[in-house]
Amino acid sequence: MKKAFLQLHLSVFLAGFTGILGKLISLNEGLLTWYRLFITAVTLLVIFLWRGMLKKVPFRDVLIIGSNGAIIGLHWVFFYGSIKYANVSIGVVCFSLTSLFTALFDPLINRRRFDAAELLLSLLTLCGILLIFHFNTSYRTGIILGIISSGFAALFTVFNKRLVKRFDTYTLGFYEVMAGTLFITLLLPVYLSQTTPPVTSLLPSWQDAFYLLALSWACTIWLYALNLSSLKKISAFTVNLCFNLEPVYSILLAFLLFEENKYLGWTFYVGLLCIMLSVLLQMMRVLRQHRLEKQLSANPIRPE
Repeated sequence: MKKAFLQLHLSVFLAGFTGILGKLISLNEGLLTWYRLFITAVTLLVIFLWRGMLKKVPFRDVLIIGSNGAIIGLHWVFFYGSIKYANVSIGVVCFSLTSLFTALFDPLINRRRFDAAELLLSLLTLCGILLIFHFNTSYRTGIILGIISSGFAALFTVFNKRLVKRFDTYTLGFYEVMAGTLFITLLLPVYLSQTTPPVTSLLPSWQDAFYLLALSWACTIWLYALNLSSLKKISAFTVNLCFNLEPVYSILLAFLLFEENKYLGWTFYVGLLCIMLSVLLQMMRVLRQHRLEKQLSANPIRPE
């Protein structure tokens, strides 16, 4: 369990840089997502072929895995759209609503009872988002895009929780990224035709290319492997709630690099406090449950 939590928090730390890199890259959210997926897919293909790790998966399973790849592609488009229309701080804070969507989607998809504690903690996160949304009116488009993004992120994690039990971690990630690349490739011409102002160049600058490589290699491949490994021991809800720590890293970097603190009011900080409180309470709850389970396993009740 300790190793799983270490992997989870390292992946959260890496995730903190995704919003920063999304801000630094000048491409729009559609092209940015496509390049991130394409570079990741090509890199994984080379690694898998070189190390003989590529495994054949039945076509029916490819379709199931591929649908989750399309979901992560849509999540990234909306996530980077949120950053482009608002800023890094708003985009990553809206991502915190993933815990609420997970608390709703996980019981519905996996046919289990709703957890009252999960819902209450998620509502605390929702209160934080509503505070920011109500008072920061200039960022409402970015906030709406961020909320949609968090819904797709929750679906992705809930489905991955089921898929990781059936498939090897790296095989699963490979087919999801390949499918996501194909899906965004098919979607991109339509998306770009509706973009205002119109895109004048499809190729990234040298600086954008450098940032895209960092985004794909460190903040996608490595992060993804750590996240999937942690899901084997930790619930989807806890993974998503712990990812609410991502705003801490991203916001501090955004304050330092872009001076975003000059444009955010007091309600942003109150909302962020609510979100951080929900994370702290959930971590305390999970650790308490784990200690109880260890005590029961060490002192089993034997029938007389």
